[in-house]
Amino acid sequence: MISETFFCLYTTNEEAWDSLLEDCKKAEKTIDLEQFIFVADDFGNKLIDICSERAKAGVKVRFLWDAAGSFSFFGSTIAEDLQKKGIELVFWKTLIPGFFKVPNYRSWFFRNHRRTIVIDNKIGYTGSICIRKSSVKWRDTNLRLEGPVVSEMSNAFNRMWGRAKGDKNIAKRQFVRDREFKYITNYPTPGRRHIYTELVAAIRSAKKFVYISTPFFVPTHRLLRVIKLAAHRGVDVRLLLPEKSDKYPTLDFGAKSYFDTLLKSGVRIFLYQDNNMHSKTTSIDGDWATVGTLNLDRLSLLYNFEANIITTNGRFAEEVESHFIHDMQNSREILLTEWRKRSFIEKIPEVLIKLVRKFL
Repeated sequence: MISETFFCLYTTNEEAWDSLLEDCKKAEKTIDLEQFIFVADDFGNKLIDICSERAKAGVKVRFLWDAAGSFSFFGSTIAEDLQKKGIELVFWKTLIPGFFKVPNYRSWFFRNHRRTIVIDNKIGYTGSICIRKSSVKWRDTNLRLEGPVVSEMSNAFNRMWGRAKGDKNIAKRQFVRDREFKYITNYPTPGRRHIYTELVAAIRSAKKFVYISTPFFVPTHRLLRVIKLAAHRGVDVRLLLPEKSDKYPTLDFGAKSYFDTLLKSGVRIFLYQDNNMHSKTTSIDGDWATVGTLNLDRLSLLYNFEANIITTNGRFAEEVESHFIHDMQNSREILLTEWRKRSFIEKIPEVLIKLVRKFL
């Protein structure tokens, strides 16, 4: 097994897709794809065709899609069609909750938001990528990995695969000794929200800077508090959000409802202007970073299944930091004096959203 972890960061989905397709073409044993959003457009079908060809060559191919994220397929014959091509497809949960059984209803609400691809147990991909052509030009951050941590990614896929199929004997959680890279998962149960816990701890320990990029920002009270406390003690805290997120104006208003208190505490806020910003990264002090699927809203922090790479590799952290600084050049900064000068009409949605933002 490779003892050193090799990585490559991509700042556009197009770059990540091209690399992913080339690696899938070379697969010899397995292709495991866990995805929240999968659309059978030009790219989706190209990936299916490549996986079908590899399946004919004897490669074991498994797709695990969330029924809500990939709702256009749910209830269709796609599973049978893929099965004929040698690909096994399993949907995570149903689109219809079990209203008459409370545990089933709550379980239905917990969606699988992970985006992970593991090839031959040697190459792993994760990040904020969506398998649909409309997101090709988005500002996303995706990651290709080779090294011991890929075994953790494979193990996590197998565990979710078992849950989705209702298997009683699910593989035990596996940890691989890698000094710098960890594949961390979030489960929607107390004590198992591991990404959330590590993120809070890292911000709490920050001494120089905290750079956060996220498409959605509706934090828990705990996360909001540690961010503000970091700024109060002199840490350079910067938050990068999209000027306007993709089809989610409610979440945009939710984020803006926190701007006043964040700016007052010393946090600097930037709104990305160039296309849709969908990247989910944090870089702290040049020696800690995370990239993955976790949004900084309550749904993602508390109720979704998520997965991130967390690393103390300095070169990785510096590259995430440099991408953030570059993105700031394509953003406009929000200043407290200007933010407060807005008209009352502009502020109404932010006041109203406070009534329901704990559900976002």
